Amino acid sequence: MEYSTIIKPKSNLFSVDFREIWQYKDLMSMFVKRNIVTQYKQTIMGPTWFFIQPALTMVMYMVVFGNIANISTDGLPQPLFYLAGIVCWQYFSDCLNKTASTFTDNQGIFGKVYFPRLIVPLASVISNLVRMGIQFLLFLGFYIYYIITDVQITPNIYLLLLPVLILMLAGLSLGFGIIISSMTTKYRDLTILFTFFVQLWMYATPVIYPLSTMSQKYQWVLAINPLTSIFETFRFATMGVGTFSWSHLFYSFGFMIVLLGVGIVVFNRVQKSFMDTV
Repeated sequence: MEYSTIIKPKSNLFSVDFREIWQYKDLMSMFVKRNIVTQYKQTIMGPTWFFIQPALTMVMYMVVFGNIANISTDGLPQPLFYLAGIVCWQYFSDCLNKTASTFTDNQGIFGKVYFPRLIVPLASVISNLVRMGIQFLLFLGFYIYYIITDVQITPNIYLLLLPVLILMLAGLSLGFGIIISSMTTKYRDLTILFTFFVQLWMYATPVIYPLSTMSQKYQWVLAINPLTSIFETFRFATMGVGTFSWSHLFYSFGFMIVLLGVGIVVFNRVQKSFMDTV
C-alpha cells in the first residue's frame, strides 16, 4: 500500500520543503485573506485606515521633527520625505511584529493539524505587502503632485531596484521574526523587550532623518544597520536624493541571506517541540 502523504520530522535543520509549501498554497492564500480581512473587519472606517494611519503619522512627523526639531529632509518636501520612510518602515515593522508571534498566536492551530509551519509567517509577509501597496498609492499621490508643481524630484534608473528593496525588507523581517518567535515560546518576557527594541530601532534607521545629517566620521555606525541602505536607496531611486552605495546594499542583502539561514535553522529546531513549552 502506498501512502499519498508521509508526515515525518525534518532531520536536516537547513531543510525547507518548498514543494510542500507550494502544495499548501491554498491554505496560505486563506491565511493571507484572513490577515487582511480581520484586521479592520469590525471598524467603521475599514480599509481606509490604510491611508489614515500613514497620513496622520506624516503630519505628526512634519510638526515634531520637521518644524519643531528642524531636522533636515535633504531639500525634499516634508510630506514626500516622511512618507517614503513611513511606507517602508510600516511594512517592515508590521511583518516583524506579526512573524515574531507566530508560535504563540497560532498554538491552537499548530496543536491540532499538520501543515508546513513556515506558511504562517510567509502569509503575514504577503498580506502586509498588500497594505504596503495601498499606502504606496498615498506616497504616489503626493509624488505626482510635487512633480506637477515643478519641485526638483529626479527619479532615476535605480527605480528598477524597488522590487529588490521590498524583497530585502520582507526577508529581514521574516528572518528576525521567526528567530524572535522561536525564542519567545520559552521566554515570554522577551516579547516585552522586543516591543521596546523595535521602537528604538526606528530611530536608528533613517526614517525621520537622512543619513547625510550624520557626520561622515560616524555614518558607518548607522550603516551597520541593514535597513539603512534600503531606506536611503529607496529615496535615492524615487527622488534622486540620498546616499546610495552598492557596497552598503550588498552588505544588507548578504545580511538578509545569512539571517534567513539562521532563522530557518532555529525555526526548524523549535517547531519540533514547541508544543511542549507553550
